[in-house]
Amino acid sequence: MRSVLELIELKRDGGRHSAEELQRLVDGFVSGEMPDYQMAAWLMAALLNGLDGDETVALTKAMTASGRRVDLSGVPGIKVDKHSTGGVGDTTTMVLAPLVASCGVPVAKMSGRGLGHTGGTLDKLESIPGFSVTLDPEVFKRQVRDIGVAVIAQSADVDPADKKMYALRDVTGTVPAIPLIVSSIISKKVAGGADAILLDVKTGSGSFMKTEQQARELAAELTRVGELLGRTVVCVMSDMDQPLGRAVGNALEVREAIATLQGEGPGDLTELCLALGSKMLVLGGVATDEEDGRDRLLDSIASGRALETFRAWVTAQGGDARIVDDPGLLVLAPIMHMVTGDRDGYVAGFDAEGVGRSAMALGAGRAHKEDEIDLGAGLVMEHKVGDRVEAGDVIATLYTSDASCLPEAEARFKAALRMSDTPVNPPPLFHEV
Repeated sequence: MRSVLELIELKRDGGRHSAEELQRLVDGFVSGEMPDYQMAAWLMAALLNGLDGDETVALTKAMTASGRRVDLSGVPGIKVDKHSTGGVGDTTTMVLAPLVASCGVPVAKMSGRGLGHTGGTLDKLESIPGFSVTLDPEVFKRQVRDIGVAVIAQSADVDPADKKMYALRDVTGTVPAIPLIVSSIISKKVAGGADAILLDVKTGSGSFMKTEQQARELAAELTRVGELLGRTVVCVMSDMDQPLGRAVGNALEVREAIATLQGEGPGDLTELCLALGSKMLVLGGVATDEEDGRDRLLDSIASGRALETFRAWVTAQGGDARIVDDPGLLVLAPIMHMVTGDRDGYVAGFDAEGVGRSAMALGAGRAHKEDEIDLGAGLVMEHKVGDRVEAGDVIATLYTSDASCLPEAEARFKAALRMSDTPVNPPPLFHEV
């Protein structure tokens, strides 16, 4: 039997692991027998030399089995989880979870925090006064059964391998490896009790997968591994070459989510939620096809059921539900600054990551996991790709609690903005399913 060092050397030299060897690596790391520095070395070897299809499946199974699995069998219906691979202004969970639940498909979801230029659903929810992202497992299941939706932080005993490995990947430059991304996402979803999984794989400047080819490879592998672990998986490749919606920042995005549930949200965010939601209703057995699903979602928005489910969800997790009727109760950073256009023309594009880093500079994001963030900071884009802009027009409104950060934030936003003298068509919202 090979030692841990020999297993690291095997992957370093391009060899392949047996399922038993990957199980030993995972078990050893979770128990503390394998120290961080050895796992860091193995992760880098895996990033550089890859894992084949069988290794990826074996690693995912080992991670899924590393802790407690959430049993949602007592919740009626097909439990559908949704996951996005990350982006800028990606507000979809706060809209989709109550919207889909209001149509009869239970949504039980464990989410993460933002890091770097990408936002995190937990931070956004915590900008709602009183909202708790930590629930007792039995309370979590009861809430899903009673109101159809719950979104919480990943608990320490559910897929602890992923929790420890992701934290290490983040600080060792090993996040972008497709086999490691796949094992992280699928193991969490299976351990979290999902029956079916909808994955929104982002591609473009604001995502981890910068090219369509990378996103396509990731989507195919996510689907393959998820189905081999007994789950129904649908992947949608959506655009992240410009931020989704108009708001980037925690409280600002909650405001935008409420507006979208009222039928008054940005067109691209609304359309993405309808497209993803209709697929979730089909996966959940509620809709006969996507057209039927879309009609049900639109009816839920028009009737107010989606907004009432959002209200019930916020209340159940301790949040101040008055924000639904008065979004002004969501505290924004006190300093507001307008960024104006330098010349006439058309918005030709954005470096979405650059926009995210502008929001980070304002205090809306964290560079390290332990960093404190300003939940009221961020920016609102007044124009999107294809819009006509005159010199002096406001192109973005920045919110911060620290005026000294405004020059850097404005410079980053302007550097991320591309202008054209001739009309430009907006990029497609979807690339592939």
